[in-house]
Amino acid sequence: MNTTDLLDQIEKKGSFLCIGLDTDQEKIPPHLLDEPDPIFAFNKAIIDATHHLCVAYKPNTAFYEAYGLKGWESLSRTIEYLNSSYPHLLTIADAKRGDIGNTATRYAEAFFNDLNFDAVTVAPYMGRDSVEPFLKFPDKFTILLALTSNAGAFDFQTREVDGQALYKIVLETALTYEHSDRLMFVVGATKAEFLKEIRKIVPEHFLLVPGVGAQGGSLEEVCKYGMTDRVGLLVNSSRKILYASREKDFAEAAAREAEGLQKAMKKELIKRG
Repeated sequence: MNTTDLLDQIEKKGSFLCIGLDTDQEKIPPHLLDEPDPIFAFNKAIIDATHHLCVAYKPNTAFYEAYGLKGWESLSRTIEYLNSSYPHLLTIADAKRGDIGNTATRYAEAFFNDLNFDAVTVAPYMGRDSVEPFLKFPDKFTILLALTSNAGAFDFQTREVDGQALYKIVLETALTYEHSDRLMFVVGATKAEFLKEIRKIVPEHFLLVPGVGAQGGSLEEVCKYGMTDRVGLLVNSSRKILYASREKDFAEAAAREAEGLQKAMKKELIKRG
């Protein structure tokens, strides 16, 4: 998967929606618990109902790691299904890894080679040698945490160092890394007012934007300040789509929620030509 492939999907679908597969077994419809692999059964139904409305899926690995080996098997089955049935869709491992070079290399191999994800989220706190091992993989994306949507983001990310906010230093420094063209950045939708400043530093890179939906972020504000001539946005929604219903119509309900976002995105794309 490369940027051209991603832009092609955005144009075809009139959508830059990423659906977060943060599947909590305690929240899925009870009738699925009789399945041999309830998490995969839920994911498969959601994917089949929504694949035409989105351009990416993003499983948060914590929701799978929590169930041990069975959870990893569910994650592996989900990615195998996506890659075989819908290979044109971007797959993102929301793993937020970030460790020294040899460890980072192993993480990259695990997500890019073994599980065959297209992208992985990475924490930048340990610097260059914790990020560049991920960037060595061609046609793969490394999505660096820049300014997140949680309340605790203000503990560090907006603190000033020598008169400059730390998240800006992260962005500027990341651009000096080898193969920085393979970077995307996480910017929370609840921080939409910061996007104008962020675009001064990374005017062309794609931004992965969580927080639209259950967390209250505004799609219109995100597009106003963050959209580029080549779109440059992947807007993620998880809970609002996944748990639209706990009844047997859960997949259809998820599709309705996803379609509402897709239509709003198409309007924004048309508005900006």
